[in-house]
Order: sequence, then structure tokens, then C-alpha cells
Amino acid sequence: MSDSAVNGTAGNTVPAEKHQPTNPAELRRVAVATVIGTTVEWYDFFVYASAAGLVFADLFFKPAGNQVATLLSFGTVGLSFLFRPLGAFIAGHLGDRIGRKRLLVWTLMLMGTATTLIGVLPTYAQAGVIAPILLILLRILQGLSTGGEWGGAVLMAVEHAPAGKRGRYGAFPQMGVPLGLLLASGVLALMTGVISPGEAFTQWGWRIPFLLSFVLILVGLVVRRRVEESPVFSELADKRQRSSMPIVQLLKNHWVLVILAALTFAGNNAAGYMTTGGYLQGYATKPVADGGLVGMEKTPVLIAVAGSALVWLLFTWLGGSLSDRIGRRNTYIIGWVIFLITVWLLFPLVDSGNAWLFFLGVALFTIGNGLTYGPQAAYFAELFPASIRYSGVSIAYAIGAILGGAFAPLISARLVDVTGTSWAVAWYIAGVMVIAFVATLILKDRTNIPLGADAEKLQEQSPIHGVRQVSAERS
Repeated sequence: MSDSAVNGTAGNTVPAEKHQPTNPAELRRVAVATVIGTTVEWYDFFVYASAAGLVFADLFFKPAGNQVATLLSFGTVGLSFLFRPLGAFIAGHLGDRIGRKRLLVWTLMLMGTATTLIGVLPTYAQAGVIAPILLILLRILQGLSTGGEWGGAVLMAVEHAPAGKRGRYGAFPQMGVPLGLLLASGVLALMTGVISPGEAFTQWGWRIPFLLSFVLILVGLVVRRRVEESPVFSELADKRQRSSMPIVQLLKNHWVLVILAALTFAGNNAAGYMTTGGYLQGYATKPVADGGLVGMEKTPVLIAVAGSALVWLLFTWLGGSLSDRIGRRNTYIIGWVIFLITVWLLFPLVDSGNAWLFFLGVALFTIGNGLTYGPQAAYFAELFPASIRYSGVSIAYAIGAILGGAFAPLISARLVDVTGTSWAVAWYIAGVMVIAFVATLILKDRTNIPLGADAEKLQEQSPIHGVRQVSAERS
């Protein structure tokens, strides 16, 4: 199948959707629900990652020594990624069987509960080894929640949207990531700079951002419960086309596609976790006396990261909207090129020790991040058939997160320890990006392919160049 058979850009014709797009009022509710819900979800996730870079090494792992404590702290950031696939398998199966909306509510409750409980944990000094064990268990729950959250949010947005505006509406849940980072960094900056500066932040101030999650989760639940189920899933249910074993069908017939989609996300995720994984925050603020290379104050770094999140937010929206005009694949390619240029500017600017140059470096880096993240919701949704779509997008996303961001902070910290320079980290991130770039080139552009249950035969045709069928016909 040629790209033009399914590409709605540049004047190409695509079959019309049988199900009609949602009315404008419901579209607005879905957009608000997905962006608020994912903002809350990622706020929880990033508060943990930032705290891991700022205080968790001292509070939970200090007896292991400074360098080992830092590695263990970043290791817990990566540990949750190992449980994302399990969350994706569970949520994917249920999302393809019982619906997208119900899973969105469940995953939000799980994330909020785990995050709030972290805020009341005893430290190592108070409870000994049980403290890091409890921290790790709650981080695992966060990983399970994240593994299932993303697929449901993006499918609610994309499957409600008109064919020519999927990139734009799919960007709403994607915008929850920079908004979550902005909120997390802003709250932490407020705590370190105003409410609990210095030792007060280490003693009790770090807990407040975690406890705040309880209030945010209530807001997210109220908003999400008001939206209607995805019209594509409703169509599948009405026609009794729901798969009894979506995971089995996905892995039997579309495993190559899952891997390629995961690789496209790995590059974006590895780069994104320089800030969202807390690495740059910890790298820039680690005291020189403890082996740090920069030694900046916490508050200016957090403010700079919060500012860069606004740039990321803008380009995430732009990336989604641009993909409706020039195609998902072309937007990705532009993003990869910008990424591969700015990765070489990032660390020299960070290493300057100047807050404004730190902000400039991180802000430039987020341009490519936005252009390869904004279109992702529509891009992934258009790759997989309707009856296994929740499973497909969730598992590809979870595997990509493991290959990309899971241990990027840990690997980066180790590379700096071994080489004594940040250039090693730049080479590492660039290498992951090149792999993602190649995977993007292998996949066809399926912009505006019909997503409904009536178009499953078209959706089953392989989106991989040179492959007519991913595997055997679905059972």
C-alpha cells in the first residue's frame, strides 16, 4: 500500500469515517479532560523524578555513600519504567475490552494514591531500610499507572476528533507532560525558594508537593467522569467487534510494528528525561565538594526548567497542529533534525553555571522534543487497528519508555562519573535519537487513515515500508 492511499495531506483522498465526529461541546470537554488528567498524572510522576534528583539520595539512600546514593535514587526513577509494560498490558486488555473512559479514571486514582502516600513516608533516618523499600513499592505503583494512562488519554482525544484535526486534538494529552513538568517545577521552586528554603526543604518541604496531589486528583476525576466514551469503542461494542484477546492478536500479528513504534518514542523519551527524569536538575545542583561539575543553586535551576516547559508546551501544540498539515512523519523528521543539532548545545550551556544560559540550553532542546511529541498521539493511533488499538499504543509507548527514558538519568550519571565530562552524555542521547530517526523513516505516513471499526481491513495493511502484511491474518 502506498503512503498516498491513506495520507490525507497534500490533496490526497482518503475514505470517509463511517462514525461521525463528536459535537464541538463534547470535543471541548474531551480536550479539557485529557489535558487536565494527564497534567495531574505527570505532575505526580515528575515531582518524584525532581525529588529524586534533589533530596531522595540524602533522605533514603545516604548510608550507601554519595555516588552510590545518587545512582540508587535515579535508579528508582528508572525502576518504575520496568512496570510500565505490565500496566500497559493490563490497561490495554481492559481498554480494548471494556472501554477507554473507565481506565482513565482507574489509572488516575492509582497514581494519585501512590503519590500522596510518598508524601507521608518516613525517611531512612526515621525507619531504616523499610523507608527505601516503601518508596520503591510506591514508585512501582506509579509505573503501573503511567503504563495504562497514556493510551486511554490519547485514544479518547484522537478517536473523538475529526480526521483532519487529529494531530491538534491529540496534542492535548501530550501537552499534559510539559504542563505537569511546569507545575511540578513551579511548586518545587516555590518550596525551595520561598516556603521552605535550605534545610527546611530537606526536612519537610519536599513532602508538600506530594501531598498536593490529593487535591489535584479530585479535580481530574471530576472532569474525566463528565466525558462520553470514545465513539470508536462504542462502535466496536455495538458491532460486537471487540477482540477477546487483544494482546495475543497484537503480539502475533503486529510485533514488528510495536517495536518500530517503540523505537520512535525511545529517542524522544531519552532526550525528554534529561529534565523530566530529574537528571539535569541533579547534575546542575550537585555541590562541587561532592563531585559535582556545576554547583548551581536549586531554585534558579527549577525556575529555568519550569520556563523551558513553557517552550516545550508551545512546540508540542505546534507539532500536533503542524502534523495535520504536512503529515506526522514529516513533522517527526523536522523534530529529529532540530534535536540532533541542539543536543550539542545543551551541555555547554548547562555547564556554564549561569541560570539564563541553562534556561537557553534546555529551552532550545525542548523544540525538537515538542515536534516529536506533539504528533505522537495521532501517529500511534493511526498505526494500529481499532480492536487492538489501546493495547498497541500502550505497549509500544511503554517499551519505548524503557528503551529510552527509563535509565537515561542513571546512564548519564554513570557516564559523567566515568568520563568526568558531559560530552559523553550528549553522544549517548544523540545515538538513541539516530535509532529513532531510522525507525521513523521505516514507517509509512498514515495521516488521516480512517480509525473506525468499519475500516479494520484498511488499518490491517502494513504501515511498514516494503511489507504488505505485518504477519499472518488476524485470527
